Amino acid sequence: MKSVNVPAITITRVSRYARNLALLDEKGVEIVSSARLADICGVNPAQIRKDLAYFGQFGIRGVGYYVKELLNETQKILGTDKRWHLGLVGVGNLGRALLRHAQFINEGYTYVAAFDKKPKRIGTRIGDIEVAPWEAINRLIKDKGAEVGVITVMPEQAQDAADMLVSSGVCGILNFAPIQLKCPAHVFVENVDFTLKLDLLCYRLNSDTSQGHRKRTK
Repeated sequence: MKSVNVPAITITRVSRYARNLALLDEKGVEIVSSARLADICGVNPAQIRKDLAYFGQFGIRGVGYYVKELLNETQKILGTDKRWHLGLVGVGNLGRALLRHAQFINEGYTYVAAFDKKPKRIGTRIGDIEVAPWEAINRLIKDKGAEVGVITVMPEQAQDAADMLVSSGVCGILNFAPIQLKCPAHVFVENVDFTLKLDLLCYRLNSDTSQGHRKRTK
């Protein structure tokens, strides 16, 4: 695999390719044309070729892609050909929903620990996970071998949660709190802010409505 600086949007699309290839594989499809795969993924064939070219040469001209082979390659690119262990901090409504989300297991992600500050939540079980106190983060993250931390706490608690995860050896954080975390350079942070996506959606809706109004009033 090439060692290159790949744009984040490309990785996002590769993830989309992998998910759709997995669905095709489940249906027993052995070969898919670039045009068909592009249509399923909502892009054009040239975009798929450009994205995959960062990592090597795939597919056969005039034939397409062998589904299982390309699925394996995209999983290797993403690192989802192995299982990742997650530790979650903040077992509120969102945290509980994520712990119960079966899709995480299907995609190779397994929660191995969960933590909360509220006494009424500590000791409760969500699936196979027993909620532990924050004070146990350092010990359990190491004992359970969690590589990724998931933060679903209130904004004012998020930096403390990140600091504890980093001190426990976590090098990747998925942050649902609407603040920018300050972490060492070796720690990768991905922020998930629903309001940003809603802002973008509403902008598009508003822009489309405004343009439609202008057209009608000409």
